[in-house]
Amino acid sequence: MRELRSCTVPSPIGELLLVASPLGLVQVFLPSSKGVPASSDEPHDPTAFCLPDARRQLHDFFAGTLQEFDLPLDERGSAFQRSVWAALREIPYGTTTSYGEIAAAVGADPRVASRAVGLANGSNPIAIVTPCHRVIGADGDLTGYAGGLHAKRWLLDHEARAVGAVLF
Repeated sequence: MRELRSCTVPSPIGELLLVASPLGLVQVFLPSSKGVPASSDEPHDPTAFCLPDARRQLHDFFAGTLQEFDLPLDERGSAFQRSVWAALREIPYGTTTSYGEIAAAVGADPRVASRAVGLANGSNPIAIVTPCHRVIGADGDLTGYAGGLHAKRWLLDHEARAVGAVLF
């Protein structure tokens, strides 16, 4: 088991809990996530590993001055999940895409793999940094989000304002 450290970051959608290992960011817990601890069992140390950079970059993201994260990630998931999460990071800031488009991006048949992509998207442990909030339904509707649909809408609106776009 790798050594883990945690810290919190205030944000407009509530306090985020970050967890990192020596290899990189492991988790970003959203405040409304079901089953998410209010605090981490990992030692609180905002100076450990990549946490200072993660805190700064999240601050800059919420300030509207950062559009792309540059952090080491310690992703813990299946090969398929990691391929979906990599595709999520390719979605341009201020835009959205569908589950079917992500399926196609990872080389899967959208008619068959959209549900699997949805499950991988929903299990993304590094929210915001890996922007699962940018995935919406094929019909343009907002779909589930671990932090709640209000947080998803806020994130999408925040990005759209920063690039001068209107998403909803």
